[in-house]
Formats: sequence, C-alpha cells, structure tokens
Amino acid sequence: MENIGHGGKEIVERILPKDAAIKRVNEMRAAKAKELDVRLQIATEVIDIAYGFFSPLEGFMTKADVDAVCDNMTLADGKTVWAIPIVFDMSDEDLKKSGIKQNDEVLLTYTSNPFAVFEVSDIFTLDKQDMAQKVYGTTDEKHPGVKRTYQYQDKFIGGKITLLNPPKINEPFTRFWLTPKQMRERFKEKGWEMIINHQTRNVPHTGHEWLMKGAYLGAYGSMMVDKPRGGILVNAIIGSKREGDYIDEAIILCQEAQGKHGYFRDDIFLTTCSLWDMRYAGPREAVFHACLRTNLGCTHHMFGRDHAGVGSYYDPYDAHRIFDKLPKGSLNITPIFNLDWWFCPVCDEVTYMGVCGHKDKKASFSGTMIRSIIQDGVKPPRRIFRPEVFDMIMECAEKYGFGDAFVTEDYLKRRNPVFTIEPLK
Repeated sequence: MENIGHGGKEIVERILPKDAAIKRVNEMRAAKAKELDVRLQIATEVIDIAYGFFSPLEGFMTKADVDAVCDNMTLADGKTVWAIPIVFDMSDEDLKKSGIKQNDEVLLTYTSNPFAVFEVSDIFTLDKQDMAQKVYGTTDEKHPGVKRTYQYQDKFIGGKITLLNPPKINEPFTRFWLTPKQMRERFKEKGWEMIINHQTRNVPHTGHEWLMKGAYLGAYGSMMVDKPRGGILVNAIIGSKREGDYIDEAIILCQEAQGKHGYFRDDIFLTTCSLWDMRYAGPREAVFHACLRTNLGCTHHMFGRDHAGVGSYYDPYDAHRIFDKLPKGSLNITPIFNLDWWFCPVCDEVTYMGVCGHKDKKASFSGTMIRSIIQDGVKPPRRIFRPEVFDMIMECAEKYGFGDAFVTEDYLKRRNPVFTIEPLK
C-alpha cells in the first residue's frame, strides 16, 4: 500500500472521473433520485472527505461513530483516534419533505450544480448539549464551537460520500491547495524525509517565525546535514470566518512571504492551505490537527501555547497534555511542544521562554498589540514584523479586505469564495 494515512489506512480518493460522473448524474435523475442542495459548511467537508483529508472517514459519521468520538475520542471501531464529530445535519421538516430514508442514494448539489452522491446508512438524533460538553468541555454558547453545535438542525444523516464534481479553487488560493496525495508528491520532489507542520490561522509575526525555526532545529538535530532532508509545512486553515478574524487572503499570502523573502530557505519551506472551519476546541482540535496532518504526510506537528483555543476555556497547555491520554502508537506523527516566544529587551532578540531568564522584562506578542499595530498601518520594527510581511498585510487589506486586514461584515458579503462548484458538463 502507498500513501498510508491516519489509522494505518491507505488514503483513497472517493472521486468519479468526469465521464462516469456525468453518466451517474443522468442515471440518478432518470431514476428520480432525491436531490439536496447543501450549504458551504457541508460542501467543505464533502471535499475534505472525498480527497482523504479526513481519512479513514469515507463519509459523514453514523451515530455509532459520533457517540464513540464524544465518549472515547475514537471511531466506532474503538481503536482509531478521532476527536471531533464530522456530521451532516438536516431539519426534521426538510427531512420529511425530501423523503430521504435509510439506504437511499441522494444526489447532493452545491449552488444548484451536481456535487456528490450521498449513500445514506443512518438517520439519527443527538443530544447537542451533551455533545458540546464532551467535545468542547463547556456548554457556554459564547464558545464558537458550542454555538456551531447548537445551530445544527434536529436530525443527522450518516453515510459514504463520492465526489462527482471537483471544486474550482479560486485565486489567490489556487497554488496553495494541494490534496493529500499531491502534498506527498511535493515532499518527494523536495527530498523531504521529515515534514514539520505549522498549524496557523494568523498572519505571521516574528514570534511565529521563531516558533517554526525552533521546532525545525529541534526535530532536525538527529538527521544528517549533507543536504536538506526535511522542511517546514505551513498548512493554513481556510474556512468560515468570524468578524475580527484575519482575512484568509492575508493569512496565506503573508505566510508565503516569509519564504519568498528569504526568512526561510526555499528548499526547507512550503506554504499550503486546507479547508476546515475552526471549532476552537483546544485540546481536542489539537488531536484532530495531528490526524489531519498525518494524512498530509507530515512526520511532526508543532503545538504552541493555547493551540486552537479561544478565550479562557482552556489552560494554555491543555493541548499539550491531551497527547499523554492517547494510547501509545495511536498516532503516526510526533508532537513538538513549544512554550512562548517573546521579545526580550535585555537579550535584545526574540527568544524562548524555556531559555530566557528575563521573564519580568519580556514583551509578549499579544493579539491585542499585534492587532493595534496592523490597524495603525505604521510599519513596526522588524523585530515584530518582517517588513515584507507587513507590506503584504497592508496590500491584502486593500486588495481583498476592502480596506481592512480583519474580517468585517462587508468582507463576508463581498469576498470572492475560496472555491466554486461549476456546472458538470
């Protein structure tokens, strides 16, 4: 087997060739198969399932899988680690109107174009409050993941997915979106044996830069240095947005700028993106990220302070400790745990919490400080932002953010979609 992903399973793309897909759509419509137009959240996860980002999942979870994920952080087989439910929800009213039943094959559409076949194997209900408590550790609807859970409809449908109509990834994301199989091919081309993933939903300041460099130096220490044998994969998360988040275009283009301008050598640095709506599940999302990046072909994954957290729902290092609770050998990726990086005026450099002895003098890279710098639009010292990165933030604000590097209501209404599904013909 090649392309072994999470759980020791081969990554299989569940996608029909174009001619076969057109034939399948015509057959389903001739047989008056049920059709269902899906929203962006569902369409995103159909794509992730079909290309193997979520391997070994072959479709949306059944109740047995959801219960196992919530209760034991595994799939229903009891051994494959999985931390966040991947579900297809539908209102009771719409379910009755559609007439969808167990064992049906449903033609899914997106923006009214044929999209995927959904083989319905289970229809069920869930206790959304119980699911929120088990996945997020809270039932507070101010938590964005809990809010998303409470917004699910009454019924859930499980079953396998087959993609009929691949997405057209729109600019500027086109060159950054690689499937798991394409990602692994790129690693082979670069000669990388070790791939350290950097998970991000932010534009990079120098603290992020040194987080990556520190993880790279630590992991690379055991390898021969006669030639580059490994690199850093920046895999930016592109998905649904809240007002105040960084705009997607700034995230991906500013990450790329670090390599383009030499802060990382080209032969040890690669910027890509994955489609995922952040759940802000803290420790559980850290485990999910490890599974996702295993499927991308990564050997290591860095986890910093407050990884995938939000507000004060989690301790800053809960996302580190959760890996101690997983059965040995259940993940085929090595976590790299990082403390804070900050600027120390005494050391006169960006330095590491585990090394610097001037904690009382530190200048942390707080979100509030970084945001105020960007909003002021005045180029800061290069010890905070590399000048080329800051210039790119400002350029993205004008070109993509309608004058703002952060998500606004205007951006949400007017932005170009990350992907489109075109007519199948």
